Amino acid sequence: MNLLIVESPAKAKTINKYLGSDFKVMASYGHIRDLPSKNGSVMPDNDFEMIYEVNSESEKHVKVIAEAAKNAKIIYLATDPDREGEAISWHVIEILRKKKAINKDTEIKRVVFNEITKKAVQNAVKNPRDIDINLVNAQQARRALDYLVGFNVSPVLWRKLPGSKSAGRVQSVALKLICERESEIEKFVTQEYYTVKGLFLSNEKSEFEAALNQINKKRIEKFDFKTAEQVQNIVNDIKTKDFFVSEIEKKQISRNPQPPFTTSSLQQEASRKLGFSAKQTMTIAQKLYEGIDIQGETIGLITYMRTDGVQIAEEALKDTRNYILNKYGKDYLPSNARMYQTKAKNAQEAHEAIRPTHLDLPPEKVKNSLDSKQLGLYELIWKRLIASQMESVIFDSIGVNLEDKDKKYTFRATGSTIKFDGFYKVYKEGQDDTLEDEEGNKLLPSLKEGQQTEIKDVKGNQHFTEPPPRYSEASLVKKLEELGIGRPSTYASIISVIQDRQYVRLDKRRFIPEERGRLVTAFLDNFFTKYVQYDFTAQMEEKLDHISAGELQWKSVLKEFWIDFIDNVQSATKKPMEEILKVLDKVLEDHIFPNKEHKENVRKCPECEDGKLELKIGKYGAFVGCSNYPECDYKKALNQIINAEVTNNSEDGSQSSEDTKKTSFPKTMGIDPNTGLKIVLKIGPYGPYVQLGDDTVKGPKRIAIPKSYKIDEMTLEDCFKLVALPKELGMHPDDNQKIVLAIGKFGPYLQHSGKFYSLGKIPNFLSITLEEACEIIANNPNKTASKATAKKSSKAGSKSKTEQVAIELGEYKIFKGPFGMLYLYNDDKKINFPRGTKTDQITKESIEKLINK
Repeated sequence: MNLLIVESPAKAKTINKYLGSDFKVMASYGHIRDLPSKNGSVMPDNDFEMIYEVNSESEKHVKVIAEAAKNAKIIYLATDPDREGEAISWHVIEILRKKKAINKDTEIKRVVFNEITKKAVQNAVKNPRDIDINLVNAQQARRALDYLVGFNVSPVLWRKLPGSKSAGRVQSVALKLICERESEIEKFVTQEYYTVKGLFLSNEKSEFEAALNQINKKRIEKFDFKTAEQVQNIVNDIKTKDFFVSEIEKKQISRNPQPPFTTSSLQQEASRKLGFSAKQTMTIAQKLYEGIDIQGETIGLITYMRTDGVQIAEEALKDTRNYILNKYGKDYLPSNARMYQTKAKNAQEAHEAIRPTHLDLPPEKVKNSLDSKQLGLYELIWKRLIASQMESVIFDSIGVNLEDKDKKYTFRATGSTIKFDGFYKVYKEGQDDTLEDEEGNKLLPSLKEGQQTEIKDVKGNQHFTEPPPRYSEASLVKKLEELGIGRPSTYASIISVIQDRQYVRLDKRRFIPEERGRLVTAFLDNFFTKYVQYDFTAQMEEKLDHISAGELQWKSVLKEFWIDFIDNVQSATKKPMEEILKVLDKVLEDHIFPNKEHKENVRKCPECEDGKLELKIGKYGAFVGCSNYPECDYKKALNQIINAEVTNNSEDGSQSSEDTKKTSFPKTMGIDPNTGLKIVLKIGPYGPYVQLGDDTVKGPKRIAIPKSYKIDEMTLEDCFKLVALPKELGMHPDDNQKIVLAIGKFGPYLQHSGKFYSLGKIPNFLSITLEEACEIIANNPNKTASKATAKKSSKAGSKSKTEQVAIELGEYKIFKGPFGMLYLYNDDKKINFPRGTKTDQITKESIEKLINK
């Protein structure tokens, strides 16, 4: 028997159909081991030894794989074709060896394929290779760097800036971009300027518009006209003149198509055209890659979606050109195939661009097998590939100069028409709001040089300069790629992390930094300056590339980083709060005290005569207070950016109630691998929820979907995590007491050492790590179990303030009443055990039987 291991069950299901009966295809369910979220997982003093652990969710998968490996003749590792996939394969083998599940004569082979098609999978199996340890080490180095930064900078943040969350090596740089753009906007000074435009008539009395661009043959610059009076004098003078056509310039302009999608360009275009977030785009693309059920057959519709390459396979190129010829004709097919090279900094180009795997499955043929979002993304990928190999668009462009007889004033009119639509026949790329439409598409009437034209009207138009726009997800990903920060596999997670930490928020699909995000950025930029510089972060990416190419030793890179970094950590730790506050107060002055016209008074304390307002830090975060404290206790919150209400179907991609109604529910998401039961999404009278098992199962488990999740965006993985609650995250490093993630009537919360900590509306709380849980506990010391219980008591109306827990069984708490009666709560309903029941007689089965009864 041959064993082939992939990451996901969906991928396993698709591949299983392509291989013979002598193959067993199994899934590792993603990363099966990682660095535990505690100090000491990376040991710089011991040659950067990394202590990996199999997470609790993966134990059962490892056990099953290990049993199969014992009987395997050949073990094929078919994880994703990138560094992360290479590392997962390495981890699988390392674990199997530790468990002694690999026989001496068992062969280990690594296979990679860029698309999940029968031909690609079978070819990969026929052409295996060894695990590339250089790729593994590059991934280990990245993981170690991220760990070392997170576990050393974050505690400094918690101590110096209470209320702050973690710091990340790359995420902090992305946050800095957003904060710097906000500072640019705040400091932007609007300038007034004017332009002059005239409305002219041709000999046939056809109207056309032209802009004044020269006076006495000198080109007019943007800010030459600064006042309305100045412009009006010019307008009055122009009205006295007669104008004629002095020059006509005709030319053809061609526009070439864009290359097929990379991860970055797909995320940008899906944001512009479909309103998808980067994470949503990658989730949908993953499904299209792993396989869609089409008329009873599971088919992978696109190639691997994490790539910065723009080239496509020779066979795919040939098929694309044949499709264009047959569908659109020879006029739309260039004589030679178009070859592309990436412009992204530090691009690896190890993989193909993102393209459809089957050109005989156009969007219209598979639309009944895809939901609307999957179809929208598939159409983008399909059309982009086809357009990339089509002829250019040809424009007929015309420019006309008009002058008065004295040649004092020169107006310019331009226009263009599409002579040949070329790749526009299929696809036209979206644009960011920072770009202008280059085509114009304005038609000019028939004009001849020397002919006189009549001025119908001429006006001076007032304008004001505008600040740079805030980053959208599309423009942020584009900027990160331009700077060489992050990689295709990390863009979505970078954006998710800074949102999850509540450092930024999306408003009308634009990123606005929160106050805590600005404080963290100011702190890191001044006390960890080197490590949030764009060049430094990009250079580190280059070093990781050199490691993957075998040109650098990974531990040498870690050592070089660590020496300066730990000195910086120790230096920042020793900084007195007075010094830190003084620096932050100065850096953030224009933001905290924005009244530039009365700067001498803006800091004056309104309650005492000689006090000065300054930045202060308390146990709950930063605020503005009087310098004369404690004599004067005046204080106020930092200037808050007003949260714009997100309307239904808002521009930030969130889902409206109308969208929810349009989706068909209940909706079966898949099968829970732990129980074999269906996972179903439903909408009940109190809102949406996940149900484990269909209605034929007695007492199916039901979990309410928190408000921070949208039911129509729930993935199968999200459902797995919800039905697995309550979940033990690990032991708190301070007291070795377990931290449990759970969800109750009032939303998600953490439980630790008899206390409860609400997670409020934290988005993606299901992905919370032990490290992040420790942060929340550290920053919320006053939220106790008794308070949480009291809140629930007021709802239930029957709980006593002196309740005593007799025993705990998993998610169940059994209470003991004053007369020895045992009882529990289920959805705040009190349920009594039969009189005389002893605690040692209670099992989880008896509890569930009692609840169902």
